[in-house]
Amino acid sequence: MLKRWLCFVLGICLTLGASAQSHLFNLDSDFLTRGEIRKGGTAQADPDDPQKDFAAFLLGRARLTAGYQLFTKKQKDKPLLEVNVSGQFCGTWGMGSPLTFEAYEAWAAVNFGPGFFAKLGRQSLSYDDQRVFGSDDWSLTGLSHDALKLGYEGQGHKVHMFGAFNQNPENMNGGTYYSDGLQPYKAMAALWYHWDMPWIPLGVSLLGINLTTQAVNEVSEKQEGVFNQQMFGGYLLFHPKKWEVEAAGYYQMGKEEHGVPIQAWMASGKVSFTASEQWKFYGGYDYLSGDKDFAVPPGHHLGMQRHDVIRGFSLLYGSHHKFYGAMVFFYLSDYYGGFTPGLQNAYVNAQWSPVSQLTLDLGYHFLATAAKLRNADMPLGHEVEFSASYDLGHTMSISLGYSFMRGTKTMEVLKRTSSKRELHWGWIMFQASPRFLQSKR
Repeated sequence: MLKRWLCFVLGICLTLGASAQSHLFNLDSDFLTRGEIRKGGTAQADPDDPQKDFAAFLLGRARLTAGYQLFTKKQKDKPLLEVNVSGQFCGTWGMGSPLTFEAYEAWAAVNFGPGFFAKLGRQSLSYDDQRVFGSDDWSLTGLSHDALKLGYEGQGHKVHMFGAFNQNPENMNGGTYYSDGLQPYKAMAALWYHWDMPWIPLGVSLLGINLTTQAVNEVSEKQEGVFNQQMFGGYLLFHPKKWEVEAAGYYQMGKEEHGVPIQAWMASGKVSFTASEQWKFYGGYDYLSGDKDFAVPPGHHLGMQRHDVIRGFSLLYGSHHKFYGAMVFFYLSDYYGGFTPGLQNAYVNAQWSPVSQLTLDLGYHFLATAAKLRNADMPLGHEVEFSASYDLGHTMSISLGYSFMRGTKTMEVLKRTSSKRELHWGWIMFQASPRFLQSKR
């Protein structure tokens, strides 16, 4: 049997090699270093010790990507075979063992033509505005999935089907539960469709996802159940001349990993106007549903409220830094008890480019909960953020930013923060993405 498989693979390689028109090999890199300073908003901070509410650190990432493309006589414009392998080191400066070195991507794609393709392996999934599926490059490690993707692209239509299945290597001979994996699901199946209308500048996308999760008893480490949750919705982009209008809406249903029913949804809208080559203005509104009758016991008190239905919308696998304020303060860490009161985010921004290499952005956010709270008002606070980026040329750039938030009493109650309720966050980042090698034969 092994000899047959070896002969079969060897035959494919010889066939591809005989029909090959050219081979293209690239070796690319991405080096990123970011320093951050944070003050305020730490849960259960000691107001008498300001150092417990302050942090300063440096983060670094080094990513090396090898890519290969094979072109044939029949497919000169699009490669028949593509292979991509990307490894990365991520960590905090001064960090000891264990260091984080992992495979970010490792996939192979075959383009069958015309328009049909298959992509198999560890890959980044990025769709539409990256609200649900995104690369999340800001997080340094990024987001990737071990998945199989099948698709068609042509005549203004795109259809992608993709799925994943995760398994614990220590439990291959019995059961199928998993833990500490690449992504926190047992299995995933999704369908994405996009249509760019030819007669008006409008693109429409539809997305449906089924996630299979498993609950594991923390004491016995045995599987307790398998549950499925679904999400479906859509995204549209209308871009006539200097205007750009975006809208998205998604609904979540099914059951989460402990069998609790889910009834959650979100909606968003954004309008952008490019006044000139130097000026751009944009603003919008996001609504993410929250759990009803939300209450957090005051500091130094214990208590847990049972929820029969999960109404807090899950952000899933998107690029979260792009939305809900640069701090993403209300989704990066859990609320007390693990539930969420949801979020309302109204924002306006102005962007100015005095020269082609420099971009300045100033924005304001008003933040509030989506659900009414038992022991607090809904407004969370006001956030002002500024960022600047400068293109140094030769694949190098430098950027920086500063955000300030003045929270309300509600933020203190929900997060159990210090009574000052002020958050400061500043950062500066350098990034270089040189290409080490490109070879074609």
